[in-house]
Amino acid sequence: MAPASPGAVTRFLQSWAVQRRVIWALLMREALTRYGRHNIGFLWLFVEPMLFTLGVTALWTATGMSHGSSLPITAFALTGYSSVLLWRNMPGRCVHAVEPNASLMFHRNVRLLDIYFSRCLLEGAGATTSFVLLTIFFWWLGWIEPPEDVLQVIVGWVMLGWFGLGIGMFIGSLSERSDVIEKLWHPATYLLFPLSGAAFTVDSLTPHFREFILWFPMVHGVEYVREGFFGSRVHSIYDINYMLGVNMTLTILGLIQVRYIASRVTPG
Repeated sequence: MAPASPGAVTRFLQSWAVQRRVIWALLMREALTRYGRHNIGFLWLFVEPMLFTLGVTALWTATGMSHGSSLPITAFALTGYSSVLLWRNMPGRCVHAVEPNASLMFHRNVRLLDIYFSRCLLEGAGATTSFVLLTIFFWWLGWIEPPEDVLQVIVGWVMLGWFGLGIGMFIGSLSERSDVIEKLWHPATYLLFPLSGAAFTVDSLTPHFREFILWFPMVHGVEYVREGFFGSRVHSIYDINYMLGVNMTLTILGLIQVRYIASRVTPG
């Protein structure tokens, strides 16, 4: 195989530089539009998911709710609900994202895919920052132990983020074709929440229900993250190759739909 010519490499680096600037500009625009400059401004990006996770942790601790595991309630809530927030908010931000950003399509370097990607990246950054800060905070308090396998936690976290991006592009582009998608997606998120693996371990389920729950790809991601976080203290059941296949399928379907919608968007 012949090596790439210097000219091709130069063009790639130039295109990559332009792409980085476009994504960064869209990120800043989205953050300012959503959070503004009042109060703590863009810090709400990760404070909001932190408050949610802290609230769930406090509620579970106060009520002594069972989660089917011997793990401390704080550590269980941290890994479970932070993981759900990572992927669940991305599709919601992609629904009907074209109209408020249609004027940006006048710029030849801005594509519809950039809008979806920047919105998902912003949500992912907020959830990730929340997860890291809460992990450090609870570790400092002595409520949890540090992750046993940081690399596995990162891989599982990336897989969950990729799942959110794939479904975000797919649902977001479909919502531009029909308003029904938005009406269906919001109740679907509430139905998926208790099936996401946040509030239980797969090992604690009955065999028949375990077979059913493992059809949901995000469950594999949560189990993988928990195994990396707790190691031998938890028996995780997952198939990361299955989640990889689902993520690739969602990404391909999402890109096809984005391409279809982009060809019909009229800048305004």
